[in-house]
Amino acid sequence: MRLGIGIGWRPEIAAEVEALTGIDWVEAVAENLCADHLPGSLVRLRERGVTVVPHGVSLGLGGADRPDPERLAGLATRAELLGTPLVTEHIAFVRAGGPLTASPRLEAGHLLPVPRTRDALDVLCENVRIAQDALPVPLALENIAALISWPDEELTEGQFLAELVERTGVRLLIDVANLHTNHVNRGEDPAKALDELPVEAIAYVHVAGGVEKDGVWHDTHAHPVTAPVLDVLAELRSRVDPPGVLLERDDAFPPGAELAAELETIRGTLRSAARAGTVARAAVPPSSPAAPAAAAPAASSALPTPSAPSAPSGNERDTEPLGAPRPGARDRTAVAQTALLSALVAGTPAPEGFDHRRLRVQSRALAAKRADVVAKVAPELPEILGDGYRPAFLSYARSRPMNGGYRRDAMEFVERILVSGGLPDPVAQRRLTHWWEDRSGPRPPGRTTRLVRAARAVLVGK
Repeated sequence: MRLGIGIGWRPEIAAEVEALTGIDWVEAVAENLCADHLPGSLVRLRERGVTVVPHGVSLGLGGADRPDPERLAGLATRAELLGTPLVTEHIAFVRAGGPLTASPRLEAGHLLPVPRTRDALDVLCENVRIAQDALPVPLALENIAALISWPDEELTEGQFLAELVERTGVRLLIDVANLHTNHVNRGEDPAKALDELPVEAIAYVHVAGGVEKDGVWHDTHAHPVTAPVLDVLAELRSRVDPPGVLLERDDAFPPGAELAAELETIRGTLRSAARAGTVARAAVPPSSPAAPAAAAPAASSALPTPSAPSAPSGNERDTEPLGAPRPGARDRTAVAQTALLSALVAGTPAPEGFDHRRLRVQSRALAAKRADVVAKVAPELPEILGDGYRPAFLSYARSRPMNGGYRRDAMEFVERILVSGGLPDPVAQRRLTHWWEDRSGPRPPGRTTRLVRAARAVLVGK
């Protein structure tokens, strides 16, 4: 199935997305959708024949633990609700700690890179197979952007992805912005990665914007797509005609006209790269050994059929079940990931071999993202605390790792304020206390109670 040109659907730009012309499909964050009904905007898009693909962000298939059955069931339910041809997730870990390390559970609130080691690949492959068995449609996995590199890695990005596909038959969601990010931050050549990975396994492509600060590329999804990212897209198109290409935007949403212009730029990049590839292939003499290889990639233009997992190689697997990680692989992966995440969110010493400066940058970025997301899930807090919200939250985040999602994070942040003496402004103190009581009690307050509180706050404020 060809997907065509699409855009990431977000509630903030639902009307703009509906108004765009020439959109073949959209992608929606799976965790932002209810399991039993769809937003009206997505219903209308589906009625127009627009495909909707759910994009998961919380499975953490690269983590040391096996996938959470409830999260898998939720993703499967949303896939069935949408009637989608596939679902997507990330090659990343998002939490660590817990029983495998006999330590507190830690949440990153962000996608973190897995080490490109044999242990981590073994664990990832088994987790992917578990996910594939639980989902009603094929799964595609996305390469992520990273600020940091793991020491002593055994495989390149392309090699890691190629072996993952070979062993599981999973499809790939290639984010060209993430390839550029890893070029700036980790010195990895996007062209080499594209040369090494199986382009015929690509289900679709992400294109997104970012910004460079002090030599570090931040994959913000809040800035326009830059020329270097479009160059990587052209590199990919010179190798394969991807079934779908999608523009991602997650923040600082521009007007619909700007989104339309970015989509047209993406279309133009694909057309130009396709023409250049045709000219290049025509220039190769038929007798040249390079001719068949140059012509082959462009033929792949539809979602590929997953291949069967190949048998493991090497004597170390002769007595193990097909695809099972090597003994101790999960434990070793758990210890390594917990040590890294603890350093990032709990201030423990940095594990040996990591770039300490990059770890500090990543740690600040994680705390800033926590502050931003908590402000979105609990918008009353920035309103009550005003300019003091952000410094207060960042101070809290330095000593309190997240361990239960953003809504719980908001509750614990407010508890910290109230327990430590509260706010000097009595009106703000009262509002913050009521906010916490409303969400921590056995049931929310009734309408009369809320109206009385609001009226009292206005009177006291005067």
